Amino acid sequence: MRLSDFKALTFDCYGTLIDWETGIFTGLQPLLAKVGRELSRDEVLEAHAFHESSTQAQTPAKRYPDLLAVVYKRLAEEWGVPVSWGEAEAYGASVSAWPAFPDTAEALRYLKQHFKLVILSNVDNRSFWASQQKLGVEFDAIYTAEDAGSYKPSDRNFEYMLKNLARVGIAKGDILHTAESLFHDHVPATRHGLARCWIYRRHDKEGFGATMNPGDMPKVDFRFTSMAELAEAHRKEVGA
Repeated sequence: MRLSDFKALTFDCYGTLIDWETGIFTGLQPLLAKVGRELSRDEVLEAHAFHESSTQAQTPAKRYPDLLAVVYKRLAEEWGVPVSWGEAEAYGASVSAWPAFPDTAEALRYLKQHFKLVILSNVDNRSFWASQQKLGVEFDAIYTAEDAGSYKPSDRNFEYMLKNLARVGIAKGDILHTAESLFHDHVPATRHGLARCWIYRRHDKEGFGATMNPGDMPKVDFRFTSMAELAEAHRKEVGA
């Protein structure tokens, strides 16, 4: 299997292209300042992962900013500190401030010359639009949780994407699903028979950070530690 075998790269965005762990941890600083004990970055991210995934499963049609506000409320309760709903809503609106990884835009500009680029993201359309301004390319299709009415790892999101891509001539075998999260992306992508490329952003860290433990580790077809490595591997493959 070669990277050049594929016509389309379908991307998770947050954690793969956008540095959501930095965005989450920065956005939670007002809450953490109220906590009477020190919490490590990974403790914070793992607690966030639990409440985010459980809230997504409980209310799959809730828009992402509203869902993040609930997560903020749940974290405040877990850590025993008072917060206002306005503070929770402010955190829900923080997605637009989450930074792109430094290598993302350049890698996407290169890959755009060789592939259709597609987003399959667990956010709403407004939040993604703000993030897209940092990514440096126009995507050929954008599928959000708001569009699908559910959050990954639900099969609904992948079914929605595959049906729509088929209408524009992109078959399942043409797609390389490219993502950091094993839980949100590689496990369901495996169920749907998609080829898989793991952008292992947390390769130098323990645990799963802001994503849930996937359980049994899914197999992947390609593994890189950054988008820059993916782009460079393709350059070498095609002699660019």
